[in-house]
Amino acid sequence: MSVDERDHDDGVIPVLVVGAGPVGSTLALELARHGVRSAVVDRSPTASRHPKMDFVNGRSMELLRRLGLAEEVRSLGVPADHPFTFLWAQDFDRSLPLSTWTYPSVDQLRAQIAGTNDGSQPREPYQRVLGSLLEDLGRRRLRRCELVDLHEGWAFGSLAQDASGVLAEVTNVGTGRRRRIRARYVVGCDGANSTVRRAAGIAVDESGPDAWHCDAYFRSTDPTLLRHGPFFLANAAAGLTLVSRDGMHTWTGTFPCPVNRPFDGDPVPEIRRRLGFELRVDQVIDVGHWQGRLAVAHRYRAGSVFVAGDAAHQFFPTGGHGANTGIGDAVDLGWKLAAGLNGWGGPQLLTSYDIERRRVALFNREMCANLLEVWRRFPTMAAEGASRAQLAGYLDRERYQIDNVGIHFGYRYTGSPVVCAEDGEEPAWEWQRIVPTTWPGARLPSVRLADGGEIYDLLGPELTLIDASGSNSGKGLVDEAARLRVPMVRLAVEDDDVRAVLERNLVLVRPDQHVAWRGDESPVDCAAVLDRVCGR
Repeated sequence: MSVDERDHDDGVIPVLVVGAGPVGSTLALELARHGVRSAVVDRSPTASRHPKMDFVNGRSMELLRRLGLAEEVRSLGVPADHPFTFLWAQDFDRSLPLSTWTYPSVDQLRAQIAGTNDGSQPREPYQRVLGSLLEDLGRRRLRRCELVDLHEGWAFGSLAQDASGVLAEVTNVGTGRRRRIRARYVVGCDGANSTVRRAAGIAVDESGPDAWHCDAYFRSTDPTLLRHGPFFLANAAAGLTLVSRDGMHTWTGTFPCPVNRPFDGDPVPEIRRRLGFELRVDQVIDVGHWQGRLAVAHRYRAGSVFVAGDAAHQFFPTGGHGANTGIGDAVDLGWKLAAGLNGWGGPQLLTSYDIERRRVALFNREMCANLLEVWRRFPTMAAEGASRAQLAGYLDRERYQIDNVGIHFGYRYTGSPVVCAEDGEEPAWEWQRIVPTTWPGARLPSVRLADGGEIYDLLGPELTLIDASGSNSGKGLVDEAARLRVPMVRLAVEDDDVRAVLERNLVLVRPDQHVAWRGDESPVDCAAVLDRVCGR
């Protein structure tokens, strides 16, 4: 259905999402999960051909699992037994790698998860999958969803806000026809150069380097590429990152543009030069350019307009933070918009989106910069004559960077206005480990029940009160939620492993699997707790 044919009973779309990439599609599907209709516009009539991102971290896979997407994402990705290996090479075709960084494969992580049940493991391992395939999957799901109207080939142009919401103008890229859309809220998921962000007057704070890069997406069966065995990513000392895209014969070669503007010419000779051998390229599938930035928007909201994903923050690919931070944005904002539109969420919920998610982006920006320094220093030191021993020693010392599960799973919404804070010392945070805790604001630890069921799979779509008291201690909170018409399910558990991980008898969990409140019995003032958690 085209935009000009759209007919709403009240003439207002609850949420207009600009951008149908992984973040925009996740947001629309999250809204639909809570029964909220949205419209999605994207200037491109099809999913991107260029692979873009390659890594969906375990936390994002947990969030996508809630939407019923996890298994299909895995079916599109590299095989579960494929190694997650980084190679650092000086002479790719002749000498052994200077350093090899290894991280468990998906199959190996699954074995770790199955053998541990103390909350320190994820519910889902990571998955490597082409961003173009993830985008295509999202669009296909949007087309099938009754609560989403996807309008491909329509570009967002401008907006104006008033007391009732936003009036947006969009243009059909094929015909040039312009239409106006009235929406209660608009969310810009339209990338680093977001038109929505600019139209809303939201500025961006940049930190660190700003550099153009060239990506060549190609097919090659040259056996030299696998002379050191299969890998995920290889860095050449002359300044090239080579990524195995499907675990077989498709690759991306990425290099910084020498004069910091889009590369002019055939990138294949440049890739060969930086690799140091005459790579046989069977087919160049696509060539793209991207501008690396470390930037976070000053704010994520301007009235009824929000930004998410690359529109809110831009990172270099190092560390896998970009799309994954964006998927977290989409889920956080999606359930909060839905709660307000469905009548049980108050205004503080939407205020909390900026507070919660911007802090995550600022932290991830620093983590990205941390690994980016290794990418920068390696070719610089090699060009300046550092010996193989020096390069190898430096790279070996930095090997810890790849095992960063604490970054992806360990963010907590401490200080959020919709989380019931506790006195005392916050639990420790660890780089290479998930610290299991139900500290308010933290992600609920993943734990299995004695019957093999997973606690995550038993959570309700809105608020869930996990009651491990064995005596229905949460009855007061559940009854008050019913009186206030706050959607909540009580999940009674009688399991020693779960009780040990929960740390309290009662744990109130939000739709995004983060803890909002905990205690050993219902609070004295149940209404006050619910008012805070619901942002009203």
